[in-house]
Amino acid sequence: MRALLLLPAAALLSAQAPPPVVRAQYDWGYASPDGSGKGTLTVLVDPGTGRTLLELMGLGERLAFLEGDAKNGYHLIIPRQEVDQRALTLGGLALPFLPKLGSPTALHRLLTEGEGPGVKVTRRDRQGPVKLTYAGKGDNGKELTVWLTRTRFQTEPAPAAP
Repeated sequence: MRALLLLPAAALLSAQAPPPVVRAQYDWGYASPDGSGKGTLTVLVDPGTGRTLLELMGLGERLAFLEGDAKNGYHLIIPRQEVDQRALTLGGLALPFLPKLGSPTALHRLLTEGEGPGVKVTRRDRQGPVKLTYAGKGDNGKELTVWLTRTRFQTEPAPAAP
């Protein structure tokens, strides 16, 4: 124990465990001047590696799918809009119905702490935010409100570094 007290603060911080991998599912709904909708959002995010999977479903079809990691970049597909984009960073892609997060770490904070631009947490439990509301602008520049209600949430330790 005494040796721990002699370590510099930077060494103590690097010795902390990385944030856990989050697997979650949400019911979502949105309203905008152009209409409204609802569906499910399934997310996996590992802030340590940047690995991110995101699937947005609505009306029985896949509305958007994102996959990637910090090493290889990210791939976003939005079939209805014929979007098939790749970017080296998550911030390089416009994720539908979500605030501009910019990174897997920011997405992790949104899911675990409810932090994000235009995001308000309306209900929490011991695992974090259960109900979130996001008010912002959609791809078309019009006002948009999105509601997320967590239906499943699981964390697991981040994989060990090679």
